[in-house]
Amino acid sequence: MTLYLKYRPKNLDELDLADVSESLKKIVKSGKMPHAFLFAGPKGTGKTSAARILAKIINCESKKSPCNKCEQCVSITKGSNLDVIEMDAASHRGIDDIRVLRDAVKLAPTKAKKKIYIIDEAHMLTTEASNALLTNAEKLIGTIRSRTTLIAFRKATPEETVHSLTKVVKGEKMKIEEEVIQSIAKAANGSFRDAVKILEQVSLEGKQFLEKGSVSGIEEFTDLLYKKDVNGLLLAVRRFVAGGVSTESLLTETLAQIEKDIVEDAAKRTDLTRLAELLIEANRQLSDSPVEELPLEIAVIKWCRTGQDKSETIKIEDGTVKTDDEEDETKESKGDGEKKEEKTLVDLENLKEISSEIWQNILLQVKPINASIEALLRAARPVSYDGKTLTLGVYYRFHKERLEDNTHRRVLEDIVGRVLQSPARIVCTLVEPPPRKIVEEIKTEAVLTEGKDADIIKVAEEIFGS
Repeated sequence: MTLYLKYRPKNLDELDLADVSESLKKIVKSGKMPHAFLFAGPKGTGKTSAARILAKIINCESKKSPCNKCEQCVSITKGSNLDVIEMDAASHRGIDDIRVLRDAVKLAPTKAKKKIYIIDEAHMLTTEASNALLTNAEKLIGTIRSRTTLIAFRKATPEETVHSLTKVVKGEKMKIEEEVIQSIAKAANGSFRDAVKILEQVSLEGKQFLEKGSVSGIEEFTDLLYKKDVNGLLLAVRRFVAGGVSTESLLTETLAQIEKDIVEDAAKRTDLTRLAELLIEANRQLSDSPVEELPLEIAVIKWCRTGQDKSETIKIEDGTVKTDDEEDETKESKGDGEKKEEKTLVDLENLKEISSEIWQNILLQVKPINASIEALLRAARPVSYDGKTLTLGVYYRFHKERLEDNTHRRVLEDIVGRVLQSPARIVCTLVEPPPRKIVEEIKTEAVLTEGKDADIIKVAEEIFGS
């Protein structure tokens, strides 16, 4: 048995959140038990444990409730009581599941005084299921919230987590330093369950387990943010990720440090508010990103470019990278009367020039994420970049349609934004394919680059023609 289950609270006094414990005691003492409770709050704070304790109090055969000795209490603790039904709404979330529940409610209990239903992850129910049933409390429809007694659970404080861990340490007779317990409490982020799991892992692996994925050096990271050292920041992000730190943890710790600095230094408040907004937005994008650290890297680049003048906008033209200042100098050298002729098609030589270091870097970044996109890009070349939009010249309509697919375009825009150090929108336009002879050269180069992978060669043949 895991330590969390072994030391799971068995009565209201053992609940780790004192305010929740007191609220439930008052309700029980009043003798007016509500027909439905809504336990809302973060994971691992004791919601399911509290529900089981209430089930025991209602059905306990002893006057001292719950006794944890009678048949009802023991079976509820083991999860084998036929009249206390626990349902996971995350996997049974449809209207049919709730209809079955409603029909079962009409049946009398087999042995217990009352039949009790515990619906875990209730916020995962569909709207139709919620209506049929008539947790994050705000995610539940009003018809449910208005008919239940709300008990609000909250994240545990570090002190409460340490107190909970200390009981386990003493019960298991572990020899763990106070400093380690403090570190575990911090890593658990307000979850008693996570804290006990980490403690159990530390007892097996030792202190080195805490070092895996721990966010150390956060102050140095925030200092780099304040200095807007983009290269140092990108290297630091890669270093954290390589060390096993999740991007979510890094963002959480960074935001906590920024909050601390905002409170301590009012002069920084306005500037740091913008930084916090960028990081919060990056955190929202984590679940949709094909590369976990990419939203953070883009946020870092945006932040470091804040306040920079227009002269630092990057342009790709004729195979070179230029700033706006360099562009102005080039225009002046051509004379006032000379105008550059606009071209709707890109000639082969320009395509070969543009397919240089930056373009190869983009291809290298794309390949590990989506090899098919990288293969399609070998039949395309960059035409222009105005600081916001990168226009790609694509040889074949089918390839253009594939690259314009929303999923493919998002992946490509994320990577191009990272390479160019600025968010970029991708636009595709059809261009004339290069002559047959040059196609063979490009084809050969692709095969040499990719090695002897038969799948890649096959994709290349489909792109360039047999």
